[in-house]
Amino acid sequence: MGPSPTAQRARPRRGQEVEVTIDSLAHGGAGVGRFDGFVVFVRGVVPGDRVRAQIEKAKRSFAEARMVELVEPSSDRIEPRSAHPGAPWQVLPYERQLEEKKRQVRDALVRLGGFDEPPVQDIVPALAQWRYRNKVEYSFGRDDSGELTLGFHRPGRWDVIDPIADDILASERVGALRESVLAWCREQGLSDYDRSSHDGLLRNLVVREGRRTSRLQARLVTSTKAAFAHDELAAALPADSVLWTRAEGVAETSRGGRTRTLKGEAGLPEELELGEARLRFGISPDAFFQTNTEMAERLYATAAELAGLTGRERVFDLYCGIGTISLALALDAAEVIGVEVAERAVADAIENAKANGVDNARFYAGDIRTAMRPLIEEEGKADVVVLDPPRAGLSQKVVRRVLEAEAPRIVYVSCNPTTLAPNARQMVDAGYELKTVRPVDMFPQTPHIESVAVLDRTGP
Repeated sequence: MGPSPTAQRARPRRGQEVEVTIDSLAHGGAGVGRFDGFVVFVRGVVPGDRVRAQIEKAKRSFAEARMVELVEPSSDRIEPRSAHPGAPWQVLPYERQLEEKKRQVRDALVRLGGFDEPPVQDIVPALAQWRYRNKVEYSFGRDDSGELTLGFHRPGRWDVIDPIADDILASERVGALRESVLAWCREQGLSDYDRSSHDGLLRNLVVREGRRTSRLQARLVTSTKAAFAHDELAAALPADSVLWTRAEGVAETSRGGRTRTLKGEAGLPEELELGEARLRFGISPDAFFQTNTEMAERLYATAAELAGLTGRERVFDLYCGIGTISLALALDAAEVIGVEVAERAVADAIENAKANGVDNARFYAGDIRTAMRPLIEEEGKADVVVLDPPRAGLSQKVVRRVLEAEAPRIVYVSCNPTTLAPNARQMVDAGYELKTVRPVDMFPQTPHIESVAVLDRTGP
């Protein structure tokens, strides 16, 4: 018996160019095509495109590639507004983006969660399709002529920074601040941080905007190897506060390091409107806050609605961060207990509760894996457990700890349907029913998807 047709096929090689038609979009936004039976994932394409692509990685049954020529565009493709690596879906009409995101949530629940008919509702559309980000992190580099530039990493490249002429996901105020920083650094003749030799000064610029408070903050991240006229920089920038972080090591990140306040306050004030309530928050430099303020209000309102609170419930808010969801839920719950591993965030949450006059929310620092049992012993069991984990979702051990709370209802706020799906399956196998999944479009022009899932306990 001869070899199978599959065995006879030669896998695409790295560097080889292939022509494929894009059938669909995978989670994460890459297009899915096929070449001689092999699945080829291509960045920057939409369903219906016929493209020539260069293979960058070749695995046993699939390959990853980048488009080098658009041979025949899809009928759905539209012209992009601006070159922007953070807005790969701007070539898709917005209604198609919403359809695709809902489909991907449902597909993940079917494929990875084993749900035959997952109860996925219509997606909540974004209030603004452009210029919605309240936080942006730019990187310093050199353009083709050797001049200092400030922009984003080229997709797939850690060593190349592409300048940004118009950041279509951030406000014009943020753009003006970015240009002011770049102009000042050029005038001073400052060097960028070289990601190969680890020499040089300028690493990142992090800009945060209080969308409800109109406050603007700039944080310059540098290496520790040189000094500059930082006080002159602070005075020159059109920002309410200016921070300076000196970071060691080679990691390309703005987190960590030693931060000094050069102007204004270190914390950025922001507000969230939830129904008739208006909650105030102080955001520390490294604290997590949803990057779309207006849609964070929709997301938290959705979580509160689906939690079905009547004013009598005890709520555990796990992964509570600086208390955003906790304080939103405290408006309609008897009490909320928040748990967060980052002590700085817990301190912020406590201060945020005080600032808003919320006296029915308490916060603890701890890892869910070890803190859950002591929490139940101290506070009793919860009526509702709210989860807002990072993209990696919940480990099996954390799921077991959550199940030990025996809450009648679990509200799972997810930023990744491929981790929500297996976590929901584990909970259903332990005696819960998946009642509702409502996607929320927090990030138009990107493949990122938020959703809120509700699971109700079916047993006693």
